[in-house]
Amino acid sequence: MSTYDSYEPRSNFGFFVLIAFVVAALVAGGVYFAKKEGGDNKSGAGKSEPVEKPVKKPVKKAPAMPPGPEDPFQTRPEDPEMIADTVVPATPEQTLVDLGMGVAEFDPGALLKKIGETLELGKFEEAAVMIGKDALDERHLTGLKALSTTGNFRLNTVNPVSEIGELEANRRSRWALNLDSESGARIYFDLLRGRTGKWGVEKIKIPDPVPPGADPPRAVFIDSLGITHAFLQAALGQRFDDAKSFVDSSLVSDAKIAGLCIIFEEAKYQLRTQKPLRAMFNRNLTAGFIAHVEGEAGEKAADFGISVQRTGEDQPWRVTEVNLDSLLADYADRVAGGDIHYTPLVKNPAGGDTLILYFGFDEDGLTPRTKKQLDIVAGLLQLDSAKKLTLSGHTDSLGTDQYNTTLSIRRARAVEKYLLEVGVPRTQIVALAEGEAKPRLPNQTETGEDNPTGRRANRRTEIYLDF
Repeated sequence: MSTYDSYEPRSNFGFFVLIAFVVAALVAGGVYFAKKEGGDNKSGAGKSEPVEKPVKKPVKKAPAMPPGPEDPFQTRPEDPEMIADTVVPATPEQTLVDLGMGVAEFDPGALLKKIGETLELGKFEEAAVMIGKDALDERHLTGLKALSTTGNFRLNTVNPVSEIGELEANRRSRWALNLDSESGARIYFDLLRGRTGKWGVEKIKIPDPVPPGADPPRAVFIDSLGITHAFLQAALGQRFDDAKSFVDSSLVSDAKIAGLCIIFEEAKYQLRTQKPLRAMFNRNLTAGFIAHVEGEAGEKAADFGISVQRTGEDQPWRVTEVNLDSLLADYADRVAGGDIHYTPLVKNPAGGDTLILYFGFDEDGLTPRTKKQLDIVAGLLQLDSAKKLTLSGHTDSLGTDQYNTTLSIRRARAVEKYLLEVGVPRTQIVALAEGEAKPRLPNQTETGEDNPTGRRANRRTEIYLDF
């Protein structure tokens, strides 16, 4: 066999691939040059003749269609005031729903002042947010809104915020916003201190307005702190009858109440602005408070204890004890020149408390100070014609027994005469002469020497209140 007879024919696949590649290149080149002719060509090469743009002819507007129903999705108010005019103020119910937990401050006084100033600006809803929903109900919101939106809400410029006292030591406290009005209106807030040390509003109380000509209530709150505070305010205001209405008369004598009124008046005491009443304890049926007082110029003075009790949860709180020892000592330093015995209230050896007026050596005249004290006593007697008092005159041991007996009756009658002059009926007064027979302190020392301090305490007229 020849070599040609053994040769196999070759495949044409490579040839066809080559032809396809050449065709594709020619097609791509044509597209490229076509784009070059129609696009931007900075060199100007291959650029075709410019083509005139067609001129737009004015389009005639269609005639206006008659007005039809407005599309609510296309309508847009042009005047924003139209929207504001259609907003309906939120009702107290709606405001209550939107409220949060309120704000808190480390300084409770600052918190109350912020709330008051916000109400003063008429921003009722902002103030409600600061107070918080847990402390408010619809009645509170209605009252606050009425006060703040009328434009008559004004804080007292001198004393806008007052602390009333503690309900629970360092945890719960009562404060008040003082309004600038002749009635002395207040809004009360009970504040709660959280774990972070900040204070928030726990409760709020808006007292009902007092009708014209009507007497204000003797106590705004009937809880333990409220009764204690009301008792002190009555004594500070020389309102013996109001003060007596808050006490258990079997445990707190009328003489002690009268003595407290005299002490407050003569020494010009007032409750301290910071923590005036501190809670020692405050339980379900019994509570104890420390009252802090300061002098007329605001200087620190003294404190004294007050206890209150109630016999059941549905029974009223009553003042059951007033411990005036430290207050009497401070009073003696301020008014009596350091003489502790020169105080208007002393313990009676027979029990209870006794009011005392003091006299100078061999004197039976009344001083302006003793007349002020008797004015308070006269007011007590005039409250009830059935009330009586006994006046007993006393002297020191200098002089004869007969002379001292005469001097003692002159002292008792000097007091009786003044009470008659200010309107107390004679039937309510009994006057006695004791001479030197009943000294309160020894007229002589243990060694037999003269005791001027004791004699000064014995020159007196005692007033026994038989109420």
